[in-house]
Amino acid sequence: LAEYETTTLWYDRPRYVFLEFCVEDSTDVKVDLDDYKVVFSCKNADGIEMYNEIQFYKRVNSKDSQNKRSGRSITLFVRKWKDKEPWPRLTKEDVKPAWLFVDFDNWRDWEGDEEVEAAMAEQYAEVSPTMGPRESVKCSPSQY
Repeated sequence: LAEYETTTLWYDRPRYVFLEFCVEDSTDVKVDLDDYKVVFSCKNADGIEMYNEIQFYKRVNSKDSQNKRSGRSITLFVRKWKDKEPWPRLTKEDVKPAWLFVDFDNWRDWEGDEEVEAAMAEQYAEVSPTMGPRESVKCSPSQY
């Protein structure tokens, strides 16, 4: 069975890097996170296997990271190993995969933005599994 990479959005904050894997009505979701990479897999609404592997730009704290599933995506917020260090890209390699996009709706200069970020992390922790955390982000339906 063939696996397909899912569209993934990401953005940077002072303490976290946020990723959103855009898969509607996902099942069999697996997020394997260590301090250097994440391996994401699931099945989409049509039963097609989706798979992404990302080697991170820098080391992360996998023990202080979380993920939330909604009806249209899986959001992962990954704690940076070193706070307040901007990431110019998500991946270790300086090559952007075709399925990876910056989430410009949430990307901004975060100088002095720790309080806003703390509130966002708290909001994610309170999100119910049936409700999407950010209605403004539009994950395009999978083309497969």
